[in-house]
Amino acid sequence: MSEAEVASFLSGQVKVQVASLDRDGGPHLSTLFYVMDGDRIAFWTYGRSQKIRNLERDPRISCLVEDGTDYFELRGVSVRGRAQLVRDHDEILRIGSAVATAMTGASSFEELGDIGRAEVARQAQKRIAVLVHAESVASWDHRKMLDAGSG
Repeated sequence: MSEAEVASFLSGQVKVQVASLDRDGGPHLSTLFYVMDGDRIAFWTYGRSQKIRNLERDPRISCLVEDGTDYFELRGVSVRGRAQLVRDHDEILRIGSAVATAMTGASSFEELGDIGRAEVARQAQKRIAVLVHAESVASWDHRKMLDAGSG
């Protein structure tokens, strides 16, 4: 994918698989909802989660966003880089609000209603946000294989 295609793909998805390194160097893998914050993958998670403990010890992170079910539909982006842990409450709330809006399919944070917005504010008290600073990006789009074969 081109840089523009990668940016479009990442901004159009909502789930990311995140790998951090356990104390023994083994991978710890989880799936989270995310948003793009500029050109960075951004998500929030519980401050006491294993992934946060891992990232506090070693900020190296790998993220995979993929889509498709049939072989010729498969496409994805793999990002390797460093995690920036965000502990500022206002930033956690900003990122968490964006993630909650994306994961519910709402068109705006206000659309979540009073109860939804209150829950995001409550969750922000015990969460940490993460910004992924990419060091390398790899992408693929098997849909292009069909296009190449037709020409």
